[in-house]
Order: sequence, then structure tokens, then C-alpha cells
Amino acid sequence: MCEYTPREIILAAGGVPVCLCGGALETIPDAERFLPANLCPLIKSTFGYHVQRSKSLSRMADLVVAETTCDGKKKMYELMSESRAMHILELPQKSDQADALDYWTGEVRKFKKALETRFGQPITDDGLRAAIRLMNRERGLRRRLAEFMALDRPPLTGRQLLDLKSLISGIEADLDQYELLLGMFERGWAAPGSPLDRSGGPSPIRVLMTGVPMVHGVERVIDLVEAAGAVVVAQENCTGIKPILEDIDPDAADPVRAVAEKYYHLPARS
Repeated sequence: MCEYTPREIILAAGGVPVCLCGGALETIPDAERFLPANLCPLIKSTFGYHVQRSKSLSRMADLVVAETTCDGKKKMYELMSESRAMHILELPQKSDQADALDYWTGEVRKFKKALETRFGQPITDDGLRAAIRLMNRERGLRRRLAEFMALDRPPLTGRQLLDLKSLISGIEADLDQYELLLGMFERGWAAPGSPLDRSGGPSPIRVLMTGVPMVHGVERVIDLVEAAGAVVVAQENCTGIKPILEDIDPDAADPVRAVAEKYYHLPARS
């Protein structure tokens, strides 16, 4: 349900990590039968899929992993847990305290144990190190794609860059396509409609997008900005650069602790 979930632990257990945050307006009215109308649309949209029991990714999931990022989500998890298999990751509420990282590391260890018990798949240190290397590769490739937005005329738009982010993490075929695309950009190719593809005229106004994540269904926010002639060159949020700025040492003595540290640092990465 959030970037705090350690994808590496899921991959090491033989699972497929899929982001389940909803952005469809159509599911919100059903959610408001159970949740206060003044909750944020992301929560209501996500819960609406659950209420409708639609053939969504959330219905196909073997386990929903949820993080206690806000009170609204906590209420949603309480209702979802009545009929769904869930694991709750309790985030430290006072991250500046000396034992906060130890607390969070304990939550990650409990998550690892929960996956091993539920699916009968031991998570070995070697398996976790392999998953770390895979996610490091994904983060590195996404950083390289984002770096092209620093050019005066980037080879793609902010919306095109957002569309490159898969809902599913750690798919080797996706990463191979990232490699191919990066090679094309390095040879001077530009995506149709990108600033580099447009001929003549001044460089477009450059915009930094921050705030809530741009989940699938709310991309129109970026579309409005770019339809006005600007280009979103950086997205400082959970669907942008925030989760990809830090890698994990695959050779750390305690790989679980190393994973926990990366996700613990997430709020400060901006």
C-alpha cells in the first residue's frame, strides 16, 4: 500500500510486489458508505475497489501489506482485515528517537517471518542479497531515466516518465526495456511530443511536482500542467524520485537490517 514496504523481502520470498494504491474516481462513492467523506481520495478509491470486489489487483493479491502512515489508512486496514489476509507494518511514530530504527528493523524482521510462515518459503540471506541487487538495478535505471529530465529539452515528458514506472517491482523484462530506452536517449532519440522532439521556440517552463503520489488514475494533474506548455522535470513524491535515491548494500553483514535502513530513510530523501 505504500513505498515503505520492503520489496526485497517479498521478492526473496518468491512473491511479486504490486502497488495497490487506487486512483479511480468511480470507486469512491462505494467507499463513502463505510468511510468518512472527508478522507483523502486515495484512501477512498483504494477501499472502493475492496468494497466493489472488482477483479482488481487487490482482489488477486494473496496478501495485502499495509503501513501505518496515517489514521485514515489505519481505519481502512481495520475494515479490510475483516475479509482480507493482511500484514500491518507499524511505522515508528517518533522517528527522531534513538531506538526508532531498531523498532523498524524489528518490524521488517516480523514481516520476513510472516511471509516465511504463510507461504512456506524460507528467506535466505543469499536470496535476500539477490533481491537487493535486483531492486538496486531497478532504482539505478530509474535514476538514469530521471537524470535526462535535467536537460534543457528532455527527451520525454513528465507524464511519459511517470508511465515508465511499473506498478510491479523487480520485473527483469521491464528493466531490460529501461536499458534499451536509455541507449536510445544516449544516441539522441526523443519520445514523440517531448520537449526535445519539438522544433524551435524557447525552452519550456520547468516544473517540480511534489505532494501526494501520482497513482494510476490521477495522471491528469501532470497532463494539465504539460498541456499548458510546461514540462514536469522532477517529481518529488513516492511515485517519483523519493524511493529511488538510496540503494542497499547487498554485502552488508545483516541484509535485513540494511533493507530496514533504506526504507527508514525514505522520508528524508528529497
